[in-house]
Order: sequence, then C-alpha cells, then structure tokens
Amino acid sequence: MAAVSLHVTMLLLWLGALAGSAMEGLSIPSTSDGPFLPRTVLFDPTLQPGSDDLPHSDPRLVKRVPLIYPEQIALALSTPDAMWVSWITGDAQIGEQVIPLDPTSVSSEVHYGTESGNLTFISTGTAEVYNQIYPYEGLLNYTSGIIHHVRIQGLAENTTYYCRCGDSARFAMSDEHTFRTLPYPGPDNYPSRIAIVGDLGLTYNSSSTLDLIASNGPSLLLMLGDFSYANQYTTAGTKGASCYSCEFPNSPTRESYQPHWDAWGRFMEPLVSTIPMIVIEGNHEIEPQADNVTFAAYKARFAVPHEESGSNSQLFYSFDADGIHFIMLGGYVDYNRTVVSLLKYWWCYFYGASFD
Repeated sequence: MAAVSLHVTMLLLWLGALAGSAMEGLSIPSTSDGPFLPRTVLFDPTLQPGSDDLPHSDPRLVKRVPLIYPEQIALALSTPDAMWVSWITGDAQIGEQVIPLDPTSVSSEVHYGTESGNLTFISTGTAEVYNQIYPYEGLLNYTSGIIHHVRIQGLAENTTYYCRCGDSARFAMSDEHTFRTLPYPGPDNYPSRIAIVGDLGLTYNSSSTLDLIASNGPSLLLMLGDFSYANQYTTAGTKGASCYSCEFPNSPTRESYQPHWDAWGRFMEPLVSTIPMIVIEGNHEIEPQADNVTFAAYKARFAVPHEESGSNSQLFYSFDADGIHFIMLGGYVDYNRTVVSLLKYWWCYFYGASFD
C-alpha cells in the first residue's frame, strides 16, 4: 500500500507540473525533463508498508441514513457535457436464503442546477440489484441494496453545479452536493490535477491515501483496479487475508464478502460525491460465483462511459477529460477482434488518421 501511495504522489507531482506549464503558456514537459518542483501536498513518508483493514464498526463505514435514503453517492464522467450520478438505497442482505429488493420500488432522480437551493433541472435513470450466489453448503449468499445510476446532460464547462439525488415523491432526497465540470476537450485544455490510484483497499493506510488525494484538490480520480478487496474474505466476513488460499485452504471456491463493498462505498463517498471517479477492473473484482458469473459487483456498482465511447463492455472503454483522451483497457478481459477493432476506432477518432 505504501508503494502504491508513493506512485500516486509521483503521478500527482508530474501531472501538477504538466498542468501548471500548460496554464502558464509554456511547452508541456516530458518525464525526461524532470524532476520537477513539487506542486502538491507530499505523502507522509513515515507510513509503514502494509496496514490492517478498517473494522466495519468504524464510523466511516457504518450506514448513516434511513432505509430508503441515498448513500454511497458517487460521480463519474460520461461525455464532456454529462456526468453520471450513482447511489444505493435499501439494505443489502446476506445469508443462506436472500430475497432481492424490487428496483422499481424507489425512484432514481437527480435534481441539479448552478445555484445552491435552486435545483431547477431533473433527470431520471435506472436502478438494479445484483446477487453473489454460491452453490456450496455453508457459504452465505448476498443480494445488494438498490443501485441507482442517473446521467445528467447539457452541463456547461468549467462550472460549479449543485445536486441532490433520491426519490422526491417519498421525500427521500440526499443532502446537497457540489461538483465542478471540466473544460471541454481541446488541445490547450488540461485538468488541473488528476489523481491515479491502484490497489486502494480499505485499510488505515487507505485512509491516509484518500486524505492526501483530497488535500491536493484533483479534478478527476482514476481508480485502476483492486478496490475493496472483498474477495480476501470468506462469505462470513472472516478477517481478511493477504493470501486467501493459504489462509482458507478448505474453502470450495474463492469466496467474497460483499458487505465489504458497501463499507468501501461509504468510505469513498465524501471524496467521490464531489469529484468524478473513473474505474477499471482488476483481478480482485473478478469474484466468481454460481453459473460462472464474474464481475457482478463491479458491473452493477460503477457507472462508466462504455456505451458513450462505442464499447459493449464495462471492462474496456475510453473517454475525454479536457485535452486528454484516456483508453481504459482492463487486464482481465478476452483479447479478441472486438477489442482490437475498438482500439483502432479510438485511434482514428482521436488522431483523425487511418490505422493500418
């Protein structure tokens, strides 16, 4: 974890220098021009490698809203003039027998505008639940709360917006949140700062990493796989293990403790309810279950701009952030003609040239 955090710091330093040079009208430096003077808050070098997981009793991980009120609120980029808003309502269930909630029982609305308290625009979206089912005696099954995704469109560039999400008919709306849109794509536009994180987890060091990110005020967060490490636990929530097969040699399958995802969503909410987060899967998101289903939590919990970029999968897609075109290609997806064709399409679209 400490090594990942150090890489985060280095990336923040480089991106901060890049953005600063662009804004000052200078040429954009390459990595060979460094090292650069720090433009970010430095990471605490006293942290030790490795860290214990936060207990689920930690106030940051405990559900803090009534049953049908939104929690685990998160933003994600869609297109330059659109943003995804996601959240969860209702209680998840875990046990041998679980009954999924009805996604149609609660509305999915986002009220938003450019003035606090004057949220004149309303968008609606979709809702779903997902299950994590194990066909083995003694293992516990899981069904999620209701996961909502709403795409709000027609957003102006470089503008502060205020929003609330939930079900207005049931008077179950979130508190007001605020976010700022990025400038529209252009050769001279760059995000002020981008935070890039991998293998975050849900440990005491994870908390320090989030504090570092927040203190640097990024305009975008890229989360590159291995988020909650829910699959380091048994379905009963046994203490996480760095080597699952070593710690639990008698388990009939690689188990996963899905409530750890809910804890992670609450942990992330203070940051990602105000700063958009873009994700791509890692091996800890595979989470195999009955009928060879994989990536169920990842696909249900996160909104990503795959359809907007012409992809048919949440495991590979692309998007624009100011003058940068990002290609998000997960390492745990079949490498076939579909992916190759999509990469060629993105290349031609972005560079305006053929790709032979």
